[in-house]
Amino acid sequence: MRNPAMVILMAAAALALTECMPAQSMGEGRAVVTVLPKVEGQVPSSVTQQDLGVRVNGKNAKVTQWAPYQAPKNNIELVLLIDGGARNSLGRQMGDIEKFINNLPPNVKAAIAYMENGRAVFVAPLTSDHGPILENLHLPGGVPGIDASPYFCLSDLAKNWPGQDAEARREVVMVTDGVDNYQRQYDPDDPYVEAAISDAARARLVVYTIYWMDQGRGDRTEIANNTGQNLMMQVTQATGGKGFWEGMGNPISFAPYFDELIRRFRNQYELEFTGPLNGKPEVESMKLKLHAPGTEVDAPQMVLVTPAAGGQN
Repeated sequence: MRNPAMVILMAAAALALTECMPAQSMGEGRAVVTVLPKVEGQVPSSVTQQDLGVRVNGKNAKVTQWAPYQAPKNNIELVLLIDGGARNSLGRQMGDIEKFINNLPPNVKAAIAYMENGRAVFVAPLTSDHGPILENLHLPGGVPGIDASPYFCLSDLAKNWPGQDAEARREVVMVTDGVDNYQRQYDPDDPYVEAAISDAARARLVVYTIYWMDQGRGDRTEIANNTGQNLMMQVTQATGGKGFWEGMGNPISFAPYFDELIRRFRNQYELEFTGPLNGKPEVESMKLKLHAPGTEVDAPQMVLVTPAAGGQN
């Protein structure tokens, strides 16, 4: 039989230890989630907060906000990021690009930048006056390897995002073959791709990719095609976007992709959540489960979690 005094002593020690331990820090994050009907042309089902389950870094998170983007919180900042090494046959797509920019709704500010030497080089600032954007649209130089790496350029864009609206959705459309000139063989742990994903998550970017082959002999191989497309898929899935391509060749037209993008912009939800955090801003893994028959969802797999207001529970 235990000594009662010993039991009391052990309980007091446990209580003192608990009081010395730091309280659980809480973090908060937000993400852009796209919800579409599985059947083309149908209206997406109404999705409520009760239909969601969110886990961050393997732990349950509490959904604090779930709503479709509507005015006045419906602004979009969109950057079309074109590979400076893209083949000059991209000129055949200029009409589709012009139509896409001209038809953007007034809630979208847009800009065009080119991938050059590891940077996103803008030809004009973000603006909702879409006409002047096209005055600076031009064919890329088509110099093999001028981008250095499309993932360097994406990181540069994320770190130097041109917009000032903290509430706006940040959407990026990359036109490139996705080949990393510093790691031409496929590596699912490519450090430059992982860095680009982390930087994009910190900047809360949703990244879409359109496959277009670059200049250069090394970009013509089947291995390069597979490598580039797989790396771009990692980026789009991590950020909640989507990749567009047609097999191993260049697409005939960008128009169907641009139509799909507009449809996706119209069917996006704002997700906010709280969950455990180690005390400093971190990019964490996120898994979202959606219980809504007849719908499909694209949500980021990596999200930025920051200390919550109030700090602790």
